[in-house]
Amino acid sequence: MNRVPCMEAVVDVLISEGVDTVFGIPGAAILPLYAALLKSPIKHITVRHEEGGTHSADGWARVTGNVGVCIGTSGPAGTNMITGLYTAMADSIPMICITGQAARDKLHQEAFQAVDIVEIAKPVTKWAVQLKEAAQAPWVFREAFRIARSGRPGPVLIDLPIDVQRGTCLYDAALDGPLPVEVPQPRAQAVQAAVEMLLAAERPLILAGGGVIIADAAAELRELAEHLQVPVQVTLMGKGAFPEDHPLFAGMAGLQTQTRWGNAAFLESDLVLAVGARFGDRHTGDLETYRKGRKFIHVDIEPTQIGKVFEPDLGVVGHARPVLAALAAEAGVQTRRRRPEKWVKRVEELRTTLLRRDDFEDVPIKPPRVYRELNEVYGPDTTFVTAIGLYQIWSGQFQKSFLPRRYLVCGQAGPLGWEVPAAIGVKTAFPERQVVVVVGDYSFQFLMEEVAVAAQYEIPFVIVMVNNEYLGLIRQAEIPYDMNFAVDLHYGEGGIDHVKLMEAFGCPARRVEEPGDIAGALTWANAESERLSRPVLVEIMVEREANAAMGPSLDKIKEFEPAPELVSAVDWSD
Repeated sequence: MNRVPCMEAVVDVLISEGVDTVFGIPGAAILPLYAALLKSPIKHITVRHEEGGTHSADGWARVTGNVGVCIGTSGPAGTNMITGLYTAMADSIPMICITGQAARDKLHQEAFQAVDIVEIAKPVTKWAVQLKEAAQAPWVFREAFRIARSGRPGPVLIDLPIDVQRGTCLYDAALDGPLPVEVPQPRAQAVQAAVEMLLAAERPLILAGGGVIIADAAAELRELAEHLQVPVQVTLMGKGAFPEDHPLFAGMAGLQTQTRWGNAAFLESDLVLAVGARFGDRHTGDLETYRKGRKFIHVDIEPTQIGKVFEPDLGVVGHARPVLAALAAEAGVQTRRRRPEKWVKRVEELRTTLLRRDDFEDVPIKPPRVYRELNEVYGPDTTFVTAIGLYQIWSGQFQKSFLPRRYLVCGQAGPLGWEVPAAIGVKTAFPERQVVVVVGDYSFQFLMEEVAVAAQYEIPFVIVMVNNEYLGLIRQAEIPYDMNFAVDLHYGEGGIDHVKLMEAFGCPARRVEEPGDIAGALTWANAESERLSRPVLVEIMVEREANAAMGPSLDKIKEFEPAPELVSAVDWSD
C-alpha cells in the first residue's frame, strides 16, 4: 500500500466509478480536492451558481444512468445545493454533492462560512456525512456511490473539513473497485400471481413509471406488453419508457400532464400493473375515482413505497428489469403469445377520437401549436429538457417521446430554472445528441446565468421559450389577492428583452409571433447552435390567457362520456 494524499485517493475512486465530468465552483475550503482533480482526466465545468451545478450533475445522471457529481466550497455553496439535492431525491436521481468545510477544531467557533450542512441536507438526501478522518476518505466515497445507486436511487452529500482534505491515507487504486449494488429479484410466487391477475382481467393496463427508465427496463416492458397484448400508459416521469407510436401505447392519465384518450382508457380499465410508479397526486387526483372499479398490482424496488399512497391488491418488491423479465417469462408459461382483441381495439378507438387540436393558426400563437412544431421538426433521438409550469403541462399533453432518457423533466420537486443547467449536463454527457430545452419566460430567468457556462464551454443546444409574459400557472390558479403577475419593467410591456439578453451572452436569439414562422425559426436555431457551438434561443410569444389543466378534483367527475377526463382542462378539440 502507498501513502497518498487522501484527496488523490478520492479522485481515483471517482474515476473508477465512471465519473468523467464534474460540475462546481472552487473555493478556499475545497482547494485540496481541486488540486487533486487538476492531475486527473476528469473534466470540470465551472458553473455560475451551485444550484445550477447540482442541476447539471442531475441532467448528466439522468441521461447516463451513472452518478452525477457536483462540488462546492463551504457555507453558502452547500446551502445553494439543497434545492438540487431535493430535486434528485424526489425524482430518484443518483448524485453526490461534495462540500468543503472549515477545520474540525473551528466548527464550534462560528468560523467563516462554517455551517452544519450535514444536518441541513439530511431531509433531502439518502445519506449526508462529514468525513472525520483522512484514512476514511476512499471508503466513504465508495459507500456514497453504493448508496446513491442502491434501491431507489438518490443523492448523497459528503462534507470535507479542510484539515481532513490535507491528510494522507494508505490506498492502492489497483486493489480497489466499486462496491456491489444489490439488484432485488422478485419472488416467484408473486410473479405467478401477478400474471394470473393480468390474464383474468378483461381490460388491463400497464402503467410505466420513472422506475422503468431508471432500471433500463424498456425492452422487458415491451416484451411483456406485446406477449399479453396489454396496452401501456406512462407517467410523466415514465415518458419514453414505451414508444408513443406503438399500437399498444395507451396515452397518459392524470390531472394536468395527460391525454384525453389516456384518461378515458384508464377509467375504462379493470386492472393496472404499475411498475416503478409512486402514484403521485398530480397523476392520481382523487383516489376514490382513481381506484374505483379496478384492481392494482404495484411493483417497486423500495418495499416501503408499496401501500404508501393506497393499498394495492398485490405488491411485488423488486428491481423493475428482472421483475418485468420474470413476468414476461411467466406469461410465456401460462399462455401463448396473444393477438390484439377487443380491449386493444377500444384503446385504438379512443386514441383516434379523443384528441386535442394542435393545428391552430391564431395570433397570438396558441401553445399547442408550439408542441406540434416541436414534434414535427425534431426526430425521436432528440433529448428534450423541461421543468415546471404551464409549459410542462402542455408538454405532457402534446409532446411525443419514443426512447428512454430522451424526455427529461424535474417532476416532483419542480424547481424553476432547472432546464438550462440540466441541458448542460445532458450535452456534456452526449455531445453528439440534439438537445432542446423547453422553458417558460419566468423559469428561464431563475438560472439564466448558466447560459454563460454553455457559451464559455461551447456546449450547443436550442432553447425554446414559451413566453406568455407573466406567471401563467399562478395567475390561472386565481389567487384571491392583488398581485402583479407580469414581468413588466419600466421600459414597457413584455418585460425583459430575451433576445438582447442572449446576445449579451454572445448567443443568437430570435423572437417568433406568427405560427407559420415557428418551424423556420427552429431550423435556423439548430443550424446556428451547431455552427457556433453555443446555445440559441427561439422565443415564441403565445397568448396570455391560454390555460392548461387546473380543474375540479376527481370526485367532481361523475359522467365520463363522450370525452372523459380525470379533471377538466382547456378543450383544444374545438
